[in-house]
Amino acid sequence: MPNWENFVVDAEPPFQQHIFTGAQGVPLFGLYAIPPKPRGTIVATYGITGRLENQNYLQILARKAYACSYAVVIFDWRAHGKSMELSPTLTSDGLYEGEDFVRIAEQAAGLGCPSKFWFVGFSLGGQLALWGGKVAPEILGENTNCIRDSDIGGVVAVCPSLDSNRSLNYLIKHPTGRYIEKGITMRLKELAQELHKLHPAAIDEEAIKRIDSIWAFDNELVIEKLGFPSVEAYYDATSGLHVLPDLRKPTLIIYAEDDPFFDPTLVENLKIACAQNPVIDLLLTRHGGHVFYFNSKKGQEQAGDPDRWWAWNRVLQWIEGNE
Repeated sequence: MPNWENFVVDAEPPFQQHIFTGAQGVPLFGLYAIPPKPRGTIVATYGITGRLENQNYLQILARKAYACSYAVVIFDWRAHGKSMELSPTLTSDGLYEGEDFVRIAEQAAGLGCPSKFWFVGFSLGGQLALWGGKVAPEILGENTNCIRDSDIGGVVAVCPSLDSNRSLNYLIKHPTGRYIEKGITMRLKELAQELHKLHPAAIDEEAIKRIDSIWAFDNELVIEKLGFPSVEAYYDATSGLHVLPDLRKPTLIIYAEDDPFFDPTLVENLKIACAQNPVIDLLLTRHGGHVFYFNSKKGQEQAGDPDRWWAWNRVLQWIEGNE
């Protein structure tokens, strides 16, 4: 996203670094910032690959949220960025990352971040945030020192992954999708190589050489450690679509019908699932592609927005309306 700072009116928050402890005791690197009179806290992460340093879209949310007087916590999720340097623990597509969100919120409260806490993610990060919403009531039903279930405000997922089995099958059969899948595979292989350099005993170099698809990444490195017999079983168990009926907190899902990353037949399933759970607000757009939702000047005027970041403006508007 070149020159993105030219299209943001808000300054970078005065971030402080912190090492949070997630599920299973996994260390997670994060940044947090607390404005003078905070009205709540947004805990957020990004999609399938990347690190905080290059996740500009996440940085945009952080700037806008802080300017709206929210404390902000953004973090490198498992096997990403500086969290990768701290631990060789691989991804689990929500099975443990959901608890990571909750544990980060607990520890952020200890740092002075106030409730309510809002879990936010986009793309695969949206799936992780949905898992956070699912497991929060179970975890916070225990005795905790800092926060209770009532301190969790809700969940926001922008263009979340909903069913990896269906979407990966769709991608490899579609001309544009094959290009997308190859690009993600290349970045996942680079991620695995970086993990091996940092933790050579934990990551098999020969397995990395065999990675030639997203499916192969999970097959070679992920499913055995999580105890799944197949990648398909793993994807079914982590499906964002399957999480939706279990959500009990206010949830916003923003999704585009023309998202090129996901099987378009998922749109009807998403509509049905959201209609059956009254806590979910679905903002479904005909166009928008994957995640970014750039708005034109005319569109900004119609929406009353200060900038082009249509989705983040809707997110903050929705959170403010659900405080």
